[in-house]
Amino acid sequence: MTLLMANARTPRDNWITAGLRVLAEGGVDAVRIESLARELGVTKGGFYGYFADRPALLGEMLDVWERDVTDTVIERTEADGGDARTRLGRLFRIAAYGDGVLTDITTDSAVRDWARRDPAVAERLRRVDNRRLAYLRALFGELFTDADEVEIRASLCFMVWVANRSLDLDHGSRDPAAFMAGIQRFLVA
Repeated sequence: MTLLMANARTPRDNWITAGLRVLAEGGVDAVRIESLARELGVTKGGFYGYFADRPALLGEMLDVWERDVTDTVIERTEADGGDARTRLGRLFRIAAYGDGVLTDITTDSAVRDWARRDPAVAERLRRVDNRRLAYLRALFGELFTDADEVEIRASLCFMVWVANRSLDLDHGSRDPAAFMAGIQRFLVA
């Protein structure tokens, strides 16, 4: 293989990102090697240079998703410092609006749907959700001293986030961003 051929190879991350995009749009059953190759404009042979099979790709997709929705979100929330209210505000913005396929509402919903049918994915989702909840507990723990209040606020915050991603509610003439800001004020008051 020449250097030019090696450089022309579709990067591994492109396969994973395309897989996550397809997962978000059509669910896990839509993630197919042939369709990903077509989307990327390459042959499926390049896929096997990176992944043994479809389950290997799915596993790496989950690895990337898990890292992005836990470590990366927490790092971004903590990056500019501030008190717990400031960091909760930053977390709300990241969680409410996302910034790409990994933090997109539909990706998380697709993983939740997949978890209902696959026990290994369900276990991973539990781990992710517990990590998210633990982070919320830590933030609310800086604001409130009563352990029950911390647990209730952290849990309500997480439930609102999941419900907001799962439901398509019409809040009348209220601006969605203003509505979410109101929920945030309510939870941290």
